[in-house]
Amino acid sequence: MKRFANSVSRLGFVAAIAAICLSAVGCAPRQSTTRGELVRVTEGDFRIAATRRLAAGDIVIRVKNRGPDAHELIVVKTETGRLPLRGDGLTVDEDAVQHDEVGALEPGSPGSVRELHVRLTPGRYVLLCNMSGHYMGGMHRTLVVR
Repeated sequence: MKRFANSVSRLGFVAAIAAICLSAVGCAPRQSTTRGELVRVTEGDFRIAATRRLAAGDIVIRVKNRGPDAHELIVVKTETGRLPLRGDGLTVDEDAVQHDEVGALEPGSPGSVRELHVRLTPGRYVLLCNMSGHYMGGMHRTLVVR
């Protein structure tokens, strides 16, 4: 009987320590991973949904892939909103716009959520997926920053 009482006592002690540790972690202040204005972007079948206008500054672009395929996101600053195409006529010539690229996310799988931190100055930008045929299929969005 004494062994049983000691086992129960030890178990209670361990449970109490675990509860204290968990509550201490739960009460700790959380560090924000978001620095800057949050812009939500949704990628789907041949579309990118996002706001059309926003203020200049530090921006966090949170991208949700709701499509059945992987999608990337490239942010390019452009005067006209048009981007040069490669010889295949289906994809943007990334070499030609490389100096205007503000940031990019590698392809994200269906259902994934990713973040891109950028600093946008006033001007016109294009958000796009440049995977084969996606840009010409409609996966781009013009964004005006003021």
